[in-house]
Amino acid sequence: MNKVLKKLIPLSRKLADPAQGLAIIGEGNTSAKIGDGTFWVKASGCQLSDIDESGFSRVDGKKILNVLDKKNLTDEDVAKHLKSALVDPAMRKPSVETFLHALCIFECQANWVGHTHPISVMSILCSKQGAKPFQSHIFPDEIVICGLHVAAIPYIDPGLMLANAVQDELHRYLDDHGYPPKLILMGNHGMVALGKNPKDVLDISSMADKWAKTIIGTFTMGGPNYLTKEQADRIETRPDEDYRRKLITKKG
Repeated sequence: MNKVLKKLIPLSRKLADPAQGLAIIGEGNTSAKIGDGTFWVKASGCQLSDIDESGFSRVDGKKILNVLDKKNLTDEDVAKHLKSALVDPAMRKPSVETFLHALCIFECQANWVGHTHPISVMSILCSKQGAKPFQSHIFPDEIVICGLHVAAIPYIDPGLMLANAVQDELHRYLDDHGYPPKLILMGNHGMVALGKNPKDVLDISSMADKWAKTIIGTFTMGGPNYLTKEQADRIETRPDEDYRRKLITKKG
């Protein structure tokens, strides 16, 4: 078995662990860069909770990214492009979110990607607040783990249309901040964690869950007491927090 796939399988199962509350039944998908222009991504119709080697497809990143430039594709056209991007035609059809994963890997330089639908995060993203509560900060660790800024988009039809919208948001984010996001929030849909290693994806996903639960809890006590921009910026640039962040990532 490919060494990357050996790590992707347990990551996927951990994200779907019922105790985590991040993904249930057929929700969510994962991917990982191989290093030769291809990547592993969950196959369509498979469940993360019990996924094995047969539940992943190896696809050509360049072929997937090229589809993003095509217009007026039907669902059938998209399915054909996904199949044609397979390194091995005998593999299962890749997830319709393969385009999203390709963007995270090749435009944001993520090595590992986890897309989940945490109940806590969904409770906010499905509300009239949308991603707005995540645009400010309420405690230090969510800055250390999830980053000072999140990328966010409203609800878009999953698949190619969603990938096009995410690409626009990622370009805006990169232009504004000069580095890629660690967390992407998609209205009425879910979240994406972008990591350097599998532990990064788990840490970002878990911290986003805690962040969302804390936000929801504050609304029962009069509303969030957000940190000021100066306080948040200070946490992001503190040498000790940067040291801690590097140690956490290194352990992955």
